[in-house]
Amino acid sequence: MISMNKITILIHCQDRPNIIASVTNFIAKNGGNIVYIDQHVDREQDIFFMRLESEFLSESFSTESFKAIFKNDLADQFEMKWRIYSSEKKPKMALFISKYDHCLYDLLGRYNSGELNLEIPFIVSNHNDLKPIADNFKIPFYHIPVTKETKQEAEDKQLELLQEHNIDFIVLARYMQIVSSKLISQYPNKIINIHHSFLPAFVGAKPYHSAYKRGVKIIGATSHYVTEELDAGPIIEQDVTRVTHAHAIIDLISKGRDLEKIVLANAVKLHADRKVMVFNNKTVIFS
Repeated sequence: MISMNKITILIHCQDRPNIIASVTNFIAKNGGNIVYIDQHVDREQDIFFMRLESEFLSESFSTESFKAIFKNDLADQFEMKWRIYSSEKKPKMALFISKYDHCLYDLLGRYNSGELNLEIPFIVSNHNDLKPIADNFKIPFYHIPVTKETKQEAEDKQLELLQEHNIDFIVLARYMQIVSSKLISQYPNKIINIHHSFLPAFVGAKPYHSAYKRGVKIIGATSHYVTEELDAGPIIEQDVTRVTHAHAIIDLISKGRDLEKIVLANAVKLHADRKVMVFNNKTVIFS
């Protein structure tokens, strides 16, 4: 069987004629076979977005050499912002958790079954409660307590771990701490969070109780990239479900947690599969 090297190319630039033809011709000229291509033009901002997957014969292909040729022969001409990924390199994801276990169990189950195309070098938590879960899945667990007085020291330890393991992105799987600019600046659009979609109407520790008292008819979950403005980063995935007066608070919480698991897993999968592009605090999600 012939060995193939598959790459994914993400591009955005000012829209202008002949971009698609130039890219596809470039791939063909360099011996590639396109197996997926999709594009979008933001008419309001006049920005062109493209995601492309292409295969090359492994014996004669070098990702680094291809990147250099792509930049010189094509990207500079169109003033593109671009990224090229090889399918041989799985992204490394670090999980940050606290005491809630529903998102953790779901992600680890999907990871264990091979559903997520990534690696999980470690799990870090500000509590020890969920260490048995990490142990059960044979993933290293690090307990780094966080208090108001030790937050800076804790984040320094977290950064050491992230850099030591060459982490590509972070997932806050119900990590009940605000991430500071120290981490955000090191991982821009690479920290994924999940929360209920009652914000900003129902804030605080018991949003489902507040929503129940108001008789809400729809509950939901939102997964987004973390920015310095709290819960205001680019949205990756969302979902909702309907509720009625017949549902008790415990029903709302259960439905909300189910949504959180699904929405977070979908967001992680989209990011790991390189299907998300961020531009001006907004995402373009490719199929």
